[in-house]
Amino acid sequence: MTAVPSPTRLGRGVHVGYALGSVGTAAFGTVPGLLLLFYLTDVLGVAAGIAGLVVFAPKAWDVLLNPWIGSRSDRTASRWGPRRPWMLAGGLALPPLFVLVFAGPGAPPGAAAAWVAVTFLLAATAYGCFQVPYVAQPAEITDDPGERATLMSWRVAVLALGILVAGAGAPAVVDAFGGGRGGHLAMAVFVALLLALGMLGAVAGTRAAPTLSRVRSEGRLSATVAVAWRARPFRVLLTGFVVQALGIGVMLAGVPYYSRQVLGDPAAGSLLFGALVGPAILVMPLWLRVSRRLGKRSGLLLASALFVVGATGLAVGDAGGTGLVLALVVLVGIGYAGMQMFPLAMLPDVIAADEAASGQRRAGVFTGVWTAAETLGLAVGPGLLGGLLALAGYVSTTGDDVVAQPGTAVTAVRLGFSVVPALLVLASLPVLARYRLDPQETP
Repeated sequence: MTAVPSPTRLGRGVHVGYALGSVGTAAFGTVPGLLLLFYLTDVLGVAAGIAGLVVFAPKAWDVLLNPWIGSRSDRTASRWGPRRPWMLAGGLALPPLFVLVFAGPGAPPGAAAAWVAVTFLLAATAYGCFQVPYVAQPAEITDDPGERATLMSWRVAVLALGILVAGAGAPAVVDAFGGGRGGHLAMAVFVALLLALGMLGAVAGTRAAPTLSRVRSEGRLSATVAVAWRARPFRVLLTGFVVQALGIGVMLAGVPYYSRQVLGDPAAGSLLFGALVGPAILVMPLWLRVSRRLGKRSGLLLASALFVVGATGLAVGDAGGTGLVLALVVLVGIGYAGMQMFPLAMLPDVIAADEAASGQRRAGVFTGVWTAAETLGLAVGPGLLGGLLALAGYVSTTGDDVVAQPGTAVTAVRLGFSVVPALLVLASLPVLARYRLDPQETP
């Protein structure tokens, strides 16, 4: 192995360039979870149970795909480094594929669902080509854990801004273009532009970032995945993070239903989403200070507790109570910001500790398993909500038709936006409390 001295500090240009990728992450990670289930049930007339399966199945494919992408990027040798060629491929392919998801037939519901399932599968594949190498980069461009926390604070701040723009902007574009299939197609073009800006911007913005030399990992994919899973800090962190991603996925998918069925104001969806992700931009410096004073694990537990308290309170929301709901969602958003920043800052520490101990470059495998599990959690969330709505008798519609929902369905919407996410995040706390990484293991 030829060692290349690595700087412990990264320039501001690298911070910003790397963070740009979170615009793409935000757009693809948020908009399908926010609008795709609703698009299937309330625009295309697909039954709620089938719609939940359509949203879930393509993401389940990532469980197999993403570790393979990670392993292949570990072995990639190019003048661009091991990650950026894959990021470029994903950044070029995903924007047009995302438009195709919403450009299919409107009827019959079976054909419409099949089109969405296939195109969403292809889009998820392209996203994996970008996201897995992107998440692997921090462990390779600096050996300073504090610098990684700073890098992640930039990333999560831009992630929050991207989620705000995509999550609040996408429904606004749908409404501006008249709703229905036409409005959703216009929204897809808007989101595709965000995807291209963020993903291709990260490829260009990290061109000056150093890459630390590592011994190549030449083992079989199954063997290296098993090694990653046997790393206790990684396993504990991943398990807790996925449970939290499941809760967040349920909440995001419930936004348009909660605003329409509980608050009685479809336009409140954009306000709810802004209140959820807007605080992250302001509180990120606070969470970074908490990280340096209390440690990343303690910060993550504190952020998660705030999320649980705020989400539980949302169960009392009702028509006319939008002000109280927004205040509670702001509290949820403050916790959500920390729940995003801390695990993303802890993951490179785990990867670096493994590489220091093994001498092998396995960052891609670790991040492949990580993004596969995260994607699965976010995908199961809408699927879980879809199943809950189906059991509660939710009535699907086509176009702009409005129907009265049974009381059981409204109750399911209420619980799906509040108690269910709170219970899932609460369940993650005992797991995350077991996370330990000896500082001496972190280079």
